[in-house]
Amino acid sequence: MAPHRPEDVGMTAAEQPRHGARGPRRAVAARDRTRQPTEVRRRLIIDAAVPLIAERGYKSVGVRDVAAAAGVSVGTVTYHFDSVQEVLSEAMVLHIEQYYAALSEAAEQATSAAEALRLLVDALFTEDTDRHWRMWFDFWHAGEQSTDEAFARGQADRYGAWHRQIHDLAERGVADGEFSCDDLDGFTARFAALADGLALQRLRQAPPLTTQEARHHLNRFIERELVPRSPA
Repeated sequence: MAPHRPEDVGMTAAEQPRHGARGPRRAVAARDRTRQPTEVRRRLIIDAAVPLIAERGYKSVGVRDVAAAAGVSVGTVTYHFDSVQEVLSEAMVLHIEQYYAALSEAAEQATSAAEALRLLVDALFTEDTDRHWRMWFDFWHAGEQSTDEAFARGQADRYGAWHRQIHDLAERGVADGEFSCDDLDGFTARFAALADGLALQRLRQAPPLTTQEARHHLNRFIERELVPRSPA
């Protein structure tokens, strides 16, 4: 059973019930509690919010839902966060950062920019990534309706980081002589837009789109935009 508050995790031997005793559990004295750092308690709450968003959608998760999932009181959540939107925003940022960190790790294992782009496309479209794309579009929609400037800046920063990741891979290939491209910024914008569009079609299935077909369309786009250079 989770403790009532995340910091209430310690109990002295004298306070523990004897074997077979049925009396109520005594409260832990404040001096005997092991207090977790604030950042640990915040991360506990944020981690608990991620699967809730995936299951119910960004707008359908309330502070009581988060508290129950984290095994803490509502008061603990409201003590560490100004609003449930702050919890959900940080949860989404955490999820997105982990997702794109995994993409970067896959690309870094490649021996060439062309291979890195292929691995990136493969990682973008799998059966497992449907969950990410559903959360991503939910987060995107929430940003359109939010008046919170910090929320908007956080979204803009994430978009910027994603574009830089694409741009850097293409630029690497040009610098290494793998292919030519007259407009790296344009390629980056079109790649990101096509990936988003294919992901949305994949989720809506209107018209039907498999993960293999989504990969094929994006790889064909790369082949046409980044022209392979002939060996000297």
